[in-house]
Amino acid sequence: MKHYADEKNSKSEPRYSAKSTGGKRYAAPENKTRYEGRYTRDRFENKPSEPRVKYSGPRVSDETKIYPVKKADVAKLEKSAKRPRTDVPATPTAPVPKMKLGYAPAFLFAGFILVMMGWFIFNTASYFANGTEKEFSPSEKRILADFPKVLSDDSDSKSFSENLADGYKTIAGGDFGKGFETFFADHFPVRNLWVGTNAYATLYEGNNGANGVYYCGDGYLINKPVPEDNKISDNLEMLTDFKSEIGSTPMTAMFVPSTGYIVSDKLPLIHNTYNDDKYLDKINSTLNSAGVGTVDLRDSFKTAHNNGDQLYYKTDHHWTTRGAYVAYRQLCNKLGIEATPESEFNIEKYENFYGTTYSKGGFWFNQPDTVEVWNNPKNTEDKINVLIRDGNKEKSRNSMFFYEHDKDDDKYPIFIDGNHAYTEITNKNAKNGTIIVVKDSFSHCMAPFLAENYKKVILVDMRYNSLDITALAQREKPEQVLVLYGIDNFAEDTDLGHLWG
Repeated sequence: MKHYADEKNSKSEPRYSAKSTGGKRYAAPENKTRYEGRYTRDRFENKPSEPRVKYSGPRVSDETKIYPVKKADVAKLEKSAKRPRTDVPATPTAPVPKMKLGYAPAFLFAGFILVMMGWFIFNTASYFANGTEKEFSPSEKRILADFPKVLSDDSDSKSFSENLADGYKTIAGGDFGKGFETFFADHFPVRNLWVGTNAYATLYEGNNGANGVYYCGDGYLINKPVPEDNKISDNLEMLTDFKSEIGSTPMTAMFVPSTGYIVSDKLPLIHNTYNDDKYLDKINSTLNSAGVGTVDLRDSFKTAHNNGDQLYYKTDHHWTTRGAYVAYRQLCNKLGIEATPESEFNIEKYENFYGTTYSKGGFWFNQPDTVEVWNNPKNTEDKINVLIRDGNKEKSRNSMFFYEHDKDDDKYPIFIDGNHAYTEITNKNAKNGTIIVVKDSFSHCMAPFLAENYKKVILVDMRYNSLDITALAQREKPEQVLVLYGIDNFAEDTDLGHLWG
């Protein structure tokens, strides 16, 4: 329906609206004007009326009303029509089928166990096929466990019933089970892989090392300190008794500080305390009161380390040849003899040395060490002889250096062929007489330096020796008896009771 404004502002003709009067018809009052199809009070009273403009825009209608539509509303409707509706659920897509593993993981695990067991059985069969000889692990620097025995060593002389009783006792008592567990662990397939995996897993869990070895700065692998409940007091008593046995023969003791005590700046932030000061003070006091001289290496080693000298191997618990030379000079000062100058040695280097802490810790990605051999060219083969004796076995060499060990991962046995019960070095160039060294493995790279001054250097290792050292001293009449140990080894040694008969 079209509407027009009253152009003359005059009274409109009476109009009737059935809708507004409830069905009754009546004339619009005179003070009312028609405005957009309704009668309202005249808001334009006493004002000239403005002409009405015809609306020609679009309209939207519903069932009962007619509304004018603004352009802004149209734009809003068009914009909302372009947006995706959120009240309507998305079109369903086909579900992604899940992989049904079923029993596959169980079969894989069972297969892995079967392969490992087969490998273990093969290794065990090879062990018995080779005559059950003791197997040495180059990476761990130790002899692996033997297969446990069920019968006693004298089983051949026993009856069947006695052997049966012994076997039942061994198995039922648990000795066989414990032995087999150790044998199984030592001969497990790819053991080195599992040892290394465990070491690095332990490290990345937040620990500062593994298997009793600290993972330290600058590539150092350092043994944790020995417990305070150790054998130092007992071993000091053994040494004082030994001194009383050899009487007036001069005796000197030199103990090598632990790596962690000297190289403390490389240790992890959290570590146990190294009690070298406590132990060495006690050693010096006890031995000096018993008439035994001591060489204290603490100050000289700390000074050398602070000056940049590497006194200990990074993958091994031993001192380097440089460290042994620093100790050699201190010993010569104590004994009143002249040390051979460093300039008289030719220094030979042998790389790729993996030592004891590398093997013990299991950190297989650590970089290897370099072994230095300090060789005096004056000590030619016609001047040097080395005699090595283990029980009834004996061998000799015209060199203090066994270069065939350069091919091994453990190159430390380059020095006097490693651990032996009895080693005797003679040097025709030396001026002094005989020195007996009661020693551990720290003496191996010290021995060539001692041979610079003594015509005969006798080294006895109490771990493998059953000799009466008191009788040896009486027979050889040495100018000096030297006790040379690493402090950690001395704290745990249980063999010094064999010093006399």
